[in-house]
Amino acid sequence: MGLVQPGREVLSLVLGFLGWVLIGVTLPNRYWKVSTVDGNVITTSTIYQNLWMSCASDSTGVHNCREFPSLLALSGYIQACRALMITAIAMGTFGLVATLVGMRCSRVGGENYVLKGRIAAVGGVFFILQGLCTMVAVSWYAANITREFFDPLYPGTKYEIGDGLYIGWSSGTLALIGGCCLLCSCNVKQEKLEYRFPPPSRGAGFTHSASSSQYGRNAYV
Repeated sequence: MGLVQPGREVLSLVLGFLGWVLIGVTLPNRYWKVSTVDGNVITTSTIYQNLWMSCASDSTGVHNCREFPSLLALSGYIQACRALMITAIAMGTFGLVATLVGMRCSRVGGENYVLKGRIAAVGGVFFILQGLCTMVAVSWYAANITREFFDPLYPGTKYEIGDGLYIGWSSGTLALIGGCCLLCSCNVKQEKLEYRFPPPSRGAGFTHSASSSQYGRNAYV
């Protein structure tokens, strides 16, 4: 039957849930990139950004944040990363619901374990999509940071990778592991039931012998 081993399904659910929670931590985190202090003798302020706003803090500890005023004025990769992160949250939500329905210990769906195994497999696919969207978004954002950092002709402020990206990488890794573990432990094919009958025992068949008859051989015409 299409069963999911209880230990693996619980582990997959926990990993997927942790990855989904970390996405919620990564998305509003302000420290996706932080201005570098490399080559600066005196640093009076620190600038840090994420997908939604740009902030600055001075030496006195005062923080000032400003949201990006226009969506169309943003760089294309920032808009794409926003879409990917929101998609990752949606995929994670669908994955959690499908996994909870497809779990063997869940009463939703009755005792049709073949159907429940297939639903759990769909949840694993959603977790994998969640992890891929997260990994692509944070890796793309980090690639632009490193490209600008090592470009000697870049005139703007150079940044380094912030804590938010590391949390995002952890989120994507947990979601990918959880989804793969759930897919590998699911059997979505219905097993064929083979009915094997025991061989007939010797002498079980009907036999008619002349010695068992009450008539003698001469009684037959």
